[in-house]
Amino acid sequence: MTSPALSVLDLVPVRTGQTTAQALAATRSLARAADRLGYRRYWLAEHHNLPAVAATNPPVLVAMVAAATERIRVGSGGVMLPNHAPLVVAEQFALLEAAYPGRIDLGIGRAPGTDPLTGVALRHGAGGVGDDAVDRFPQYVEDVAAMMSPDGVAMQVMGRVQALRATPRAESTAELWLLGSSDFSARLAAARGLPYVFAHHFSGRGTAEALELYRSMYQPSERHPEPRTFLTVNAVVASTQEEAERRALPNLLTMVALRTAQPLTAQPTIEEAEARGLPEEHRALAEQMSAGWVVATPDDAAEQVIDLAATYAVDEVMLNPVAGAYRRTPLDRGPHREETLRLLAESL
Repeated sequence: MTSPALSVLDLVPVRTGQTTAQALAATRSLARAADRLGYRRYWLAEHHNLPAVAATNPPVLVAMVAAATERIRVGSGGVMLPNHAPLVVAEQFALLEAAYPGRIDLGIGRAPGTDPLTGVALRHGAGGVGDDAVDRFPQYVEDVAAMMSPDGVAMQVMGRVQALRATPRAESTAELWLLGSSDFSARLAAARGLPYVFAHHFSGRGTAEALELYRSMYQPSERHPEPRTFLTVNAVVASTQEEAERRALPNLLTMVALRTAQPLTAQPTIEEAEARGLPEEHRALAEQMSAGWVVATPDDAAEQVIDLAATYAVDEVMLNPVAGAYRRTPLDRGPHREETLRLLAESL
């Protein structure tokens, strides 16, 4: 079987004792490693008001990572569009594409990416409040795409038609992707002839059904005559299986805490995670959540990634490297996350 292309998804994790500045430094280091190793793209997520995640503003992070790298495509995975005014998103990514032509992806999602209180704070005076912005998501996607184009979108104001452009003279546009963890975005992407990614790393269920729906309903567009998609997966690769499982534990405990409404903290170190342990009542949930992860030695991980690509008929796999850190690990680096990328790239 052919080895798939590899890409990276980064939530900019924050661990015990780490500042936001140190977490950002670790992301820059990880992005440079991905660039050197030949990874295809590097996407940054949008999550708000979480002690263990610093990825709050994808356009700012995309600019930071694009400036720190040379070749790799950089994008959002994704911008949660209901949180923002479509024109602002279009302006941000039109400028990023102008600064780094041919390297920018705009992945758009429909979920809030945060708790209800923060959602209200984000949406007030922007994309809307409450369910209105979610209900208007299909129109907002169309608006963003049109406003980033060289011609912009024609709008009628006081009986006069005027063009609204995200940037004065665009020569190219960021590549637009729809993201989702249900069939809503699969249907919308298919109808609009857009690339689509299912959040397999987050959901782990319904991936095959969503991709089949997308492919079967796809309506060709001028820019994308064929459906285009790839797979996302959480990954930890280490020299031994035992060590890979140790490094996966901090992120697993963080995800269990999120799903079970426990108090949220910075991601624990490996020592803290082992001391805390996994509560017996949450073991089944943890096993269900991690069943689709790639936690393995290099050769086994490579085999699993190739199998995933074949199972879902994709030529690209995007890794979310979730390896934790030990107490003495430098705070401005994520060496075990970098090692996951290196070991897998070398084994494929």
